Amino acid sequence: MTVAKKIAGVDVLLKIKDENDEVKFLGGQTNCTLNRSAETIDTTDKNSGGYKTSMAGLLSWSVDCDGFVVLGDASYETIEDYFMNRKPIELEIRVGANTDTDGVTYSGAGYIVDLPLEFGQDDAVTYALSIEGATPLTKVKGVE
Repeated sequence: MTVAKKIAGVDVLLKIKDENDEVKFLGGQTNCTLNRSAETIDTTDKNSGGYKTSMAGLLSWSVDCDGFVVLGDASYETIEDYFMNRKPIELEIRVGANTDTDGVTYSGAGYIVDLPLEFGQDDAVTYALSIEGATPLTKVKGVE
């Protein structure tokens, strides 16, 4: 009997690839969301019984992540560089341990479209990161 495994969000990290093709965890992360959506195409005709009908069209994806700014973190410096130079960044998100045969890795490249910093008077310095997909999002199941 196969036992379903639940995954704790704390164990899922956004990783980015730097200019040397090294994959690194983005330091200071507290939250990360992989957004996936499909546009709809209106297929309504006179035979649809007065109801609108539709079908899935183009797919898109984005990633939102936030965390604490960690000075000296090489991966944070990489996202600053890629944003300032308007370069696409490669990323991956692994759900499940690297040795988990049921684990899934999502990967793709996108542009950093939002990178605010927050400097609250009585709070730690934080960042928020939004990446808009520029390539297809791939999903690979199995061991990394």
